[in-house]
Amino acid sequence: MTSSFSDRSAGQPWHLKQPHLELDGKGAIFAPRSPSAERSKMIDTIEKEDPVISEEEAAQYDRQIRLWGLDAQKRLRGSRVLLAGLGGLGAEVAKNLILAGVKGLTLLDHEKVSEESCRAQFLVPVTARGQNRAQASLERGQNLNPMVKVHADQDRVEDKPDDFFLQFDAVCLTGCSRDLMVRVDQLCSKHNIKVFCGDVYGYYGYMFCNLGKEHNFVEEKPKLVKPTGSVGPEAKKAKVDPNETVMVKKTASFCPLKEALEVDWTTEKAKAGMKKTPVDYFMLHVLLKFRTDKGRDPDPQSYPEDSQLLRQIRDDVLEALEVSADLLNDEFISYCFSEMSPVCAVVGGVLGQEVVKALSQRDPPHRNFFFFDGRKGNGVVDYFGPN
Repeated sequence: MTSSFSDRSAGQPWHLKQPHLELDGKGAIFAPRSPSAERSKMIDTIEKEDPVISEEEAAQYDRQIRLWGLDAQKRLRGSRVLLAGLGGLGAEVAKNLILAGVKGLTLLDHEKVSEESCRAQFLVPVTARGQNRAQASLERGQNLNPMVKVHADQDRVEDKPDDFFLQFDAVCLTGCSRDLMVRVDQLCSKHNIKVFCGDVYGYYGYMFCNLGKEHNFVEEKPKLVKPTGSVGPEAKKAKVDPNETVMVKKTASFCPLKEALEVDWTTEKAKAGMKKTPVDYFMLHVLLKFRTDKGRDPDPQSYPEDSQLLRQIRDDVLEALEVSADLLNDEFISYCFSEMSPVCAVVGGVLGQEVVKALSQRDPPHRNFFFFDGRKGNGVVDYFGPN
């Protein structure tokens, strides 16, 4: 199969080679409407915008426009995102969003650069120890893509008033307490703002998203065609045309974080599905409770004390949820300390991808949790909350 990225011959700008893209007299690229252009109709019921993009942006986002289309890139370009928490995971998410080409990204973090920050966070120079993490990440972040407006905010996310969050199209929270995530999620849900949460604990990581009660998106699928000239049962079966695709409009619904974390495990339906439930969900409850009680995550410098506390919290959490005490054994305790860069890269890649998919309204989103286990090298997507 020939890659669609390979048409770069003779030094001619790629957009002049595309039959569905043209250059106007002002140096801007647009997609003329055509009955044969499936991509130009992909957002008929979602949000019609004038698909215009500058020549400079077309060169910058060359591969992306080829991959997910001009309309999706236009939506990304018009989106403002808040990213709270500039640890290892936050750096990965920031990198992915900046390279994708959102309109603006605000980096919010009141923490100072520590030795651990320098190990897990590639946007922070090693000479920046003691500086604010958001401010120290600004220069390298901005250099990734000058077309994105990157801003650093050194305030505490807990101190921000409600109005602050309403200026964004998506809010991504990392390293935040459960109470704060629930508060921001409830606020943003009322104003149709997309919410993402994520964290990395040693070998483990997770991502949660709430895109609202009705999230519209399109999915590209192979085109089905009816065979002609044949008789018999096979003549009635539609076949896949490998050379053509169609854009299918779909809708997905999400629930608030509070409801996703407050599943009633005493119901018969919940008990029946317990065997298929990833234990990572209950581990997340334990680690969020630890953060609430101690105001921090498990610290390798306090391993003996924190390990004992994790055992106690584990027992208390499982008892409060009314699930088996054997559900989560002691093994996880040795592997949930600090941020590991490879785990940050995986979880940050998934989290960044989900933000891009949600803002561009392209492709089905993960609904609503993604859990990653670095020890096993695998991840799982599962839904928690009311159906």
